[in-house]
Amino acid sequence: MGNSDTKLHFRKAVIQLTTRTQPVEASDDVFWDQFWAESSTAMPDVFALVPAAEIRAVREESPSNLATLCYKAVERLVQGADSGCPSEKERQIVVNCTRLLTRILPYIFEDADWRGFFWSTVPGRLDEDADDDEARPLAESLLLAIADLLFCPDFTIQSHKKSSPDSAEDIRSIDSCEYIWEAGVGFAQSPPLNYVHDLNRTELLKLLLTCFSEAMYLPPSSDSKTLNPWVSFFCSTENRHALPLFTSLINVVCAYDPVGFGFPYNHLLFSDSREQLVEQSIQILIATLEHEASSASSAALQALDEPTGPDNLFVNYLSRIHREEDLSFILKGLARLLNNPLIQTYLPRSTKKIQFHQELLILFWKFCDFNKKFLFFVLKSSDVLDILVPILFYLNDARADQSRVGLMHIGVFILLLLSGERNFGVRLNKPFTHRVPMDIPVFTGTHADLLVVIFHKIITSGHQRLQPLFDCLLTIIVNISPYLKSLSMVAANKLLHLLEAFSTPWFLFSAPQNHHLVFFLLEVYNNIIQYQFDGNFNLVYAIIRKRNVFHQLANLPSDTASIQKALQKKKKSGISRTNSTEKGSMEGSRPAVPAEPGTLKASLEATPGIDKITEKSQVSVDGTMVAVPHSDPPQTPSDRNIGAAASDTESNSERDQEDNSSAAELLLNSAGFCHVNPSSSTCSQVSSWKTRLPLQTIMRLLQVLVPQVEKICIDKGLTDESEILNFLQHGTLVGLLPVPHPILIRKYQANAGTAMWFRTYMWGIIYLRNVDPPIWYDTDIRLFEIQRI
Repeated sequence: MGNSDTKLHFRKAVIQLTTRTQPVEASDDVFWDQFWAESSTAMPDVFALVPAAEIRAVREESPSNLATLCYKAVERLVQGADSGCPSEKERQIVVNCTRLLTRILPYIFEDADWRGFFWSTVPGRLDEDADDDEARPLAESLLLAIADLLFCPDFTIQSHKKSSPDSAEDIRSIDSCEYIWEAGVGFAQSPPLNYVHDLNRTELLKLLLTCFSEAMYLPPSSDSKTLNPWVSFFCSTENRHALPLFTSLINVVCAYDPVGFGFPYNHLLFSDSREQLVEQSIQILIATLEHEASSASSAALQALDEPTGPDNLFVNYLSRIHREEDLSFILKGLARLLNNPLIQTYLPRSTKKIQFHQELLILFWKFCDFNKKFLFFVLKSSDVLDILVPILFYLNDARADQSRVGLMHIGVFILLLLSGERNFGVRLNKPFTHRVPMDIPVFTGTHADLLVVIFHKIITSGHQRLQPLFDCLLTIIVNISPYLKSLSMVAANKLLHLLEAFSTPWFLFSAPQNHHLVFFLLEVYNNIIQYQFDGNFNLVYAIIRKRNVFHQLANLPSDTASIQKALQKKKKSGISRTNSTEKGSMEGSRPAVPAEPGTLKASLEATPGIDKITEKSQVSVDGTMVAVPHSDPPQTPSDRNIGAAASDTESNSERDQEDNSSAAELLLNSAGFCHVNPSSSTCSQVSSWKTRLPLQTIMRLLQVLVPQVEKICIDKGLTDESEILNFLQHGTLVGLLPVPHPILIRKYQANAGTAMWFRTYMWGIIYLRNVDPPIWYDTDIRLFEIQRI
């Protein structure tokens, strides 16, 4: 009955607040204490007993009452931080005030007239240490109180002294660096787990995240200099707990092991308070590290070896982590959590599967972005493959689910960033031997083969909103191609199938940018032939088998009649997406299971084109990178004069054209490509890029090897391809190919467009992951739209 009475009293107080027409005096403690001085009011009860409609009603009709409620709640938190919460009653008041503010703050933020309320000063100072002529804004008092309470002995940390009302530690005198929550970066001692402390930390971090969420209520803006005032203040030198809190959050996340001692079904038998804390910690981290303006200055300062770091202390601390043991701890922790959903056991659902992998990917991205030592450490050993495999798993799993298009983007962005470094391509040559639950063809090969196979699957059986990522996917393959020692036959055939589809005339003519995909693929083949010919006999054999595709490209018509005929032929075929996936027997043509009905999805900003998010660098003889001027079409500079090579090509048979058309229809219909009629300038455009097709190296290879292979087949009467592969494996083209072209790497380059994309994606994830309680549900979010699929 006691719990019911508490709810009843709390509900009466809420009703009184909404029905009183006269402002309630701030000095009326009897009235205000009804909201937090009674027994505990659970978070779900607070959300149920304080309806959204009534918060908005108070905001509109009794604004002074809402203002006083916020002020009094913050005041009690400040008092709790000052006193150190020595008694159970004071701790309960702090928890109740925390929950109430978490409920109310979103409705403050959604009204533009109220948004500045917390940044104004109020009568009576909350901070006794403030100067007489400068009282702190309410927001600063709230943030400092939360920071203090996160290191409050016997409330959120284990006291080093025997606790008693008389000998309680003074919260303002303790060194919070001695009370870091978990061992790891810069801290060797692992405090004993305390269920209550974890819950209290989680409550405070949830309120802190709600404070930071003001960004959700502002419309998208590409101006990266617009900083979140809540984050800026909390991560400034004003917060004396910034370093221990940053370290605590990092260590709690990276030390967490969902499997624990490995008892089957232990997550069903015992509640895990640490998991909730880890989720809130990682969300706080990615929200505080969302600081593009500071990151630019940080990079500049690092380049100049300047000691001064960015204003955001969290970014500053992250950029300065450099000890090998600390970098190893972070990488192993992130890899362990990212690989958690891939764990397979004989007992179904016997191990806990985490759900915060998207936040982990954002955090990994931030580490690579802000700390180049971490990026180089990741690429220094094969440990990078422990990050690669789960990313490929997530990409494959989400490829046909429109509600997870953001996950596809962040995964591809990370791989694009990694592929800009030579070591990444080299590491991919390690054999792939893991047993991962993915619906991919069985193959024996390397991690590079796995990457190619999954990228092929994304392109052929993903949904139409992934089309903008095709350039990125192929750019990643281009970046790694000079270092791939031996592609498997499965991966080689996948690469040739993509060219077969993308080089179909009706596709090439249907959009001005479509030929770029062909240029990327040709650059891949050229890189492998020129730099890794010896071990890539499977790819050479696939090129020989599909030589008609290259001959067709070299003889591609560019007159108006031919272009019109190719497009009309596609129109008449009229193959729908459904028909194409049913008729085609291509592996991977059936999409993955779509999103469940009723799934919520946050809208995302458009991502810039590949030319906007990458910067070309040429690998010099000594291995260093040299930036090159930006040119529009993706091409190989040395392969410009193709006229002579194209003149002696054999003609295409009608059957080859039909085979290519069928493959392209299957591939591109399933990807949702839109086809348009050619404009009057189409002919000149086709003629322009056709002359730049980098076919010279491949045509020379075919010119030398095809007659040799045909002669072997005729002389020995071969029908088994293993003999041909053996011949190609021991063959050489030294001195027969054109002079090797310079290796061209397209490195990821941050810009305002991607910064805005990351902001909307991050807050969209935080919104969707915080549904219990639903902190921001049904409020007027302006940064993105929430759609129900």
